[in-house]
Amino acid sequence: MDAEEGKGCAVAAVSPGVYKKVLAVRQAYSFDIACLLMRFFGSMLNIGVVTMITLSGYSFLTAGLSSSLIALSIFVVTPRVSKRIDERGQSAVVPKAAAVSLAGLVILVANVALHGPAWPLFVGALLVGFYPSPQAMARARWTYLIRSGRLGEAAPDLRTMFSYESVLDDAAFIFSPSISIALAAAISPVAGMVTGGVAFAVGVVLLCASRSTEPVPGWGDGGAGAASAAAEVEGEPAVVAEQPPRKSLLATSAAVRVLFVTYAFAGSFLGLFDTATVSLSEDLHSPDFAGAVLMASGAVSMTMGFLFGMVRLRAPLPKQFVVAACAVGLSFGTMFLIDSAPTLMLVALLGAATYAPLLIVANSVCERAVPDARLTEAITWLNAGYTCGAAFGPTVAGAIIDTFGTMASFKVGTVLCLGMPVTAILCYRIVKRNILPAYTVVEERGAGK
Repeated sequence: MDAEEGKGCAVAAVSPGVYKKVLAVRQAYSFDIACLLMRFFGSMLNIGVVTMITLSGYSFLTAGLSSSLIALSIFVVTPRVSKRIDERGQSAVVPKAAAVSLAGLVILVANVALHGPAWPLFVGALLVGFYPSPQAMARARWTYLIRSGRLGEAAPDLRTMFSYESVLDDAAFIFSPSISIALAAAISPVAGMVTGGVAFAVGVVLLCASRSTEPVPGWGDGGAGAASAAAEVEGEPAVVAEQPPRKSLLATSAAVRVLFVTYAFAGSFLGLFDTATVSLSEDLHSPDFAGAVLMASGAVSMTMGFLFGMVRLRAPLPKQFVVAACAVGLSFGTMFLIDSAPTLMLVALLGAATYAPLLIVANSVCERAVPDARLTEAITWLNAGYTCGAAFGPTVAGAIIDTFGTMASFKVGTVLCLGMPVTAILCYRIVKRNILPAYTVVEERGAGK
């Protein structure tokens, strides 16, 4: 039974040892390492591409357009790649999508190395957007292992797993951009992205080699998929049955749409906040301060995600979602008070302390609101929402900073922050209505349909 089913006080218990069960699942080591390598590539894409292009003598406009095209391509293409992954399986789709993404990277790197014209950079950027989502695939594998009953009594709590994965997300977010910039500055403009591409390729190979933990298409929908999952529980080889194409979850699931909009607001105000942070650091003649702020806030977010996984909450998931969204919106909403380096650091750390719990709760809501066999696509739509917002926020910030100054951009950021709690409150009933009853393994969920 999931913790949120209980009644009474909001906090049931704090269990420092909950991660032992996660780390005890040795089957997960290979795919988690693979997805971590793939995450490092994804986390360095925007800043790495901008750094590579500008250090090679191209204009910031060219670099910005290339970065924006990557974000646009990821938003449009990646959810459709994930949909195909759910229908056909990871090992059938990931190598092809990864090959296209790596081909785009090769075009980018080769053109920069040869100092070619700008247009090949745009072509390469669009192809990079075929990048399959490692965050979604890792969570889908964990959910499959837990919900299918393959781990038995040793299965960790799903919420703990989401916390663990959020820590890995933050680790990639904190370190990979810095690694990319350092390599580009110390060795060659292309060194950072080449390193990221190699890590991505190795991750893809490791992921596809880990066939034993790959979710069987349709495993939670009954029929052949469920039979294949049950066969694996009994130690028999699974029969992978390709699922017929279905409509996008963004079109069919109201809960996914709510989460998409929530993530879009998050991406927009965080993108604005990061841009304004860099601008304020330059105003203070201390450009390194921006990096310190982003690194410190990332470390706080990673720590809070780890700690949040130890707390078992009894409150229903929809209420947790509203509270978490309000906490993030109100904490980052204080950015209108920023007027100096200390206040900037304070707001960044305060907001970072609330961000990881929201991501964990949102992923839990997503997992409970969609069929098991479509979790990869659902989580990818959430990330696409963030990408969409992240492409919007810096653009708005740049226009405001150029016209009205840095402090004005922080005030606009406050308005964007409030969109998150407003969305969560107004859509509370939609989320509540779309949450499926708690269950333990796939057989129980199928029996309840």
